Amino acid sequence: MATQEGYLGGQVLVAMPGMQDPRFARSVICLCAHSSEGAMGIVVNKAIESLSFDDLLRQLGLEPVPPQRRIRLLQGGPVEGGRGFVLHTADWSGEGSLRVAGDLVLTASLDILKAIAGGGGPRRGILALGYAGWGPGQLEEEIQRNAWLSVPPDESLLFDEADERKWHQAMAKLKVDPTLLSGTAGHA
Repeated sequence: MATQEGYLGGQVLVAMPGMQDPRFARSVICLCAHSSEGAMGIVVNKAIESLSFDDLLRQLGLEPVPPQRRIRLLQGGPVEGGRGFVLHTADWSGEGSLRVAGDLVLTASLDILKAIAGGGGPRRGILALGYAGWGPGQLEEEIQRNAWLSVPPDESLLFDEADERKWHQAMAKLKVDPTLLSGTAGHA
C-alpha cells in the first residue's frame, strides 16, 4: 500500500511526552494503514511477558514445538487483543499479506507462524496481539492536539528487542529533546 498524500500509512507514530492515555504513554506505533476511513497501527515497543512463542504455537496447535525459529510477541494495541498480526520484512509474503510501505508487510494468517516455526518466514518480524485503531478523522484530530509525532520507519526501531529504548530512539530520529516538548498545541 503506497502512502497516500496527506496520510501517514507506513510511518511511525511516537507518543508525545504528555500522552494522558496510559495504554499509549511512550508508545511507538507502526501505522499500517491510514485513509479517510481511519487508521490502524501496531505498537512495537510493548513486549508480552506472560506468553511465549512456544506457548502460542501450542495453543494454536501448530508444529514444530519447540520451533526451529522464534518471533517476539508484543501487545499491539487495545483492539482485538486475541488477534495476531505479524509485521515483517517484505522478503516473505503469503495469502492476505498487505504491503504497508517500502520493505514492510503485515500478515495476519497462520501460514507465517508455521513458516517461522519451521525455520523459514521473513528475515525480521514481530508478532503483535491486538492493534491500535482510530475512526475517521480521529488520528488527525489527535495529531492536531499534539498527541503524536511521526518519523520514518527503520528496521532497528521496528524489530530490535530494546523496547524500553525505542521511544527515545524515535525521538532522537527527530533530533528533538523530549523534555523540551510542550503538550499544548499552538496556532499562529
